Amino acid sequence: MSKFWSDKVNELTPYVPGEQPKVKNLIKLNTNENPYPPSNKVREALSAVCEGSLQLYPDPNADDLKQAIANYYQLNKAQVFVGNGSDEVLAHTFVALLKHDKPLLFPDLSYSFYPVYCGLFSIDYQTIAVNSKFEIDINDYPVDNGGIIFPNPNAPTGCYLALDAIEQLLKNHSNSVIVVDEAYIDFGGDSAAKLINQYDNLLVIQTFSKSRSLAGLRVGFALGQTHLIEALERVKNSFNSYPLDFFAQKGAIAAINDKQAFQDNIDKIIASRDYLISELKQFDFKVIPSKANFIFVSHERIKAETLALELRQRNIIVRYFNQERIDNYLRITVGKQEECEQLVRAIAEILSNF
Repeated sequence: MSKFWSDKVNELTPYVPGEQPKVKNLIKLNTNENPYPPSNKVREALSAVCEGSLQLYPDPNADDLKQAIANYYQLNKAQVFVGNGSDEVLAHTFVALLKHDKPLLFPDLSYSFYPVYCGLFSIDYQTIAVNSKFEIDINDYPVDNGGIIFPNPNAPTGCYLALDAIEQLLKNHSNSVIVVDEAYIDFGGDSAAKLINQYDNLLVIQTFSKSRSLAGLRVGFALGQTHLIEALERVKNSFNSYPLDFFAQKGAIAAINDKQAFQDNIDKIIASRDYLISELKQFDFKVIPSKANFIFVSHERIKAETLALELRQRNIIVRYFNQERIDNYLRITVGKQEECEQLVRAIAEILSNF
C-alpha cells in the first residue's frame, strides 16, 4: 500500500493467474494450455511478419482477421470484435454492456476474473449457486438483472449448458445482454454463435489460446449483432486502438484457416480426456462430466490439496482451488497422451500409500 495509490486501487482484489513455473522436465497440467503446437501455417505466417514492416503500426481494426473469423462462423465482419486475449474482450464487455443499475448475474462457481472486473469497474453483481452437480440451472436466474455472463463449458468444473437451455435463457431475459464465454467450447460443445442472428441480446466470446494453441499470442474475439459489437469498439477505441500486433493478427488468421491441424489437435485431446476419465474412475475418483480440455475430480480417500502436493513432488502440477464447495477437487488439464499416462501412474503410486 502506498500513499500515492488511488482509493480504487486500495479496494481491488486482483485476479491470480495459474502458476507458470520455470522448472525443467515438468508436466504442467494447471493452466489449461493446449499441449500441442499450433499449425505449421502459423509458424510460416509469423516468419513472414519478421520480413515485413514492423516499424509501422498494425491495422487497428484487424479487418483481415475479423473477416477470417466471420467466414468461419458464417457471419459478417461487422459482427466480429477482436482484442488482446479474451480477458481484454471480457473487460471491454463489462464496461460496454454489463454496467447497469441492476446487478450482473453469474454462477458462484465460475471464472474468477468476473468479480475482479466488477470490482475494477464498480459493477454491482450477484452470484447464482450452481446445483449439487455443479450445473447451471437457468430457472435459478431472476428476471430482474443487468446482464448475465457464464463460461460454457463452465470453469473450473467443465460442465456444459446445452444450446436449447441457452436459447431459453435468451428468451427469458430479452431485455438483458447474455454473454456466453466459450473459451473451451471447441473440445466437445456446440457454440452459441449459431444463435447470433436470431437474438439481439447474445454476445459470444472466444479465444485462440486453448483449442488453437495460441496462448502466447493473446488473441480473443467476440461475436454478436452489430449494435453490441459497436459498443465494444467504442470502449476499445477509448482505451487502446492497437490491441493486436502484426504477429497476433497474422498468426490467428493462419490458425483459423487451417481447419485440419485444428481438428487433429482437438481429436487427440478428446481421446486423452476420455482415457484420463476412464482411468481415474477405476481409482474411484469422482469425475465431473467435462466438455473442456480439463477434468474436475475428487477422491474421498485423499484430500485434493494433499494429492496436489504429492503430484508436485513428482514434477506434475495441477490446479487446486482453496474455495468453498470445491476445496476437495482438483482441476487437471488434459496433456499429451504420454503425460496423461504418467499422471495416472503417479496417482496409482500415491493412492497405494493412503
